[in-house]
This record gives sequence, C-alpha cells and structure tokens, in this order.
Amino acid sequence: MTDYFAGEIAERYDETSAAMFAPDAVDPVVDVLAALAGGGRALEFAIGTGRIALPLAARGVEVAGIELSADMVEQLRAKEGGATLDVTLGSFSDTRVDGSFALVYLVFNTIGNVTTQAEQVATFRNAAAHLAPGGHFVIEVGVPELRRLPPGQNTLVFEAREGKWGIDEYDFVDQGLVSHHFEEREDGHVERTSMPFRYAFPAEYDLMAELAGLALHARWADWHRSPFTGESTKHISIWQKP
Repeated sequence: MTDYFAGEIAERYDETSAAMFAPDAVDPVVDVLAALAGGGRALEFAIGTGRIALPLAARGVEVAGIELSADMVEQLRAKEGGATLDVTLGSFSDTRVDGSFALVYLVFNTIGNVTTQAEQVATFRNAAAHLAPGGHFVIEVGVPELRRLPPGQNTLVFEAREGKWGIDEYDFVDQGLVSHHFEEREDGHVERTSMPFRYAFPAEYDLMAELAGLALHARWADWHRSPFTGESTKHISIWQKP
C-alpha cells in the first residue's frame, strides 16, 4: 500500500474532514462498534488520527490499531488519550499484531484505498486472522455510483460547495477511480489532491469474506441500521468468524 496521508494532509486531516468528526457522525459508529466488541478487544485497520478509536476507547473498549502513515499517528498521539493506544505501523493488508480480537473494523471508505483485488482479499484474510471465534469484521464503504454516469462519461461530481469541490474519475476496466479534491485557500490559490481507489459491489466483498472464512452477519445502509436497498449510497457490512 501507498501512504497518501503524509505531511500536510495528515496535519490538516481533522480540519478538512471536520464533518466526519461531528458527534452526529461519530456517535452512531461508536454505538455499533461498542456493541459488537462487547467486553472484548477491538482492532482498527487505518486508525488514522483517532476519529473513531478515541471515543470507542472512552466507552471502555480496549482499542488497538494498525496505521500506514506515521504522520497520521503523530497527530493521534498529540490528542488526549492518543498516547495510550497500542498502534502498529504498517499496511493493514498484511501487518499482524499480538493477540486476538472480538472486533476488527475498517471505516470511511478505507477498504477502497487498497487498490488491487488481491490486496483487498488479503485485508479480509488479515482481519479473519486477528479475530477470535465469533468475532466480527466491519467495513463502511460507498456503493459505486455507476448508474449516475451517462453513456460515454467517466467523471462524476461528488461535492460542490463554496471553496470546495470534488470529482470522481472512473476506470471501468480495472474497477478503479481517482477522487480529485479541489479546495480554494485563503490566498485564492486552488489546491488539488488526488487519491486512487478500487471500487467493488457488496457481492464481491461477500466473496472476499468467504475466501477468508467469514460469513455475512448483517448489512445496513448506515450506522443507524437502516435497511440496505437498491437506493443505498453506502453500506455497513458485518461478517462473523465461526
């Protein structure tokens, strides 16, 4: 895997993703994860700056993490409670940590940052290897918006507001996309960052889980456990280890 969150991106991550740090975005996630963890340990793949790990730990769950970006971990360590979390630097596709866990989770579309099918399968297998029997693996990821694309078009605007906009560029052959983010700074300069993803539909993730020895436990449209339908724009999928 490639570290796309180094330097200034890590320093400004909480600021540029501020909406995802709001209580109405974080609390439902933590509610679900705390219930799944029960009295057991939780492992976050891509723990980042601690958006979910810190409030989950505050609920009394013992949380560990794997993170590729040392700069993101530095931001985490600077926060209250961040220095106490057990974080291992490495790719969550193949990095192992000691012990077993009741819960492994990977949220906010981060499975898509794994840009090959083989590495995505490896991620599921690594999650399964960390789980105790009966444990759960959870991902949160968007549903590809292909039906919104008219024939002959491979780009789609996903955000458009004052000073900030974003465009997804799809590669239909390799199931890839690049998200281009544009932000106008105070001096009028427009900053562009681009990040590659590999997209997949829920059925493909289910097959990856099966290859890892996991079985589908639940799938929802959001963290409020709304039913997943053909109109859903993302899914929360939970697989269980026998």
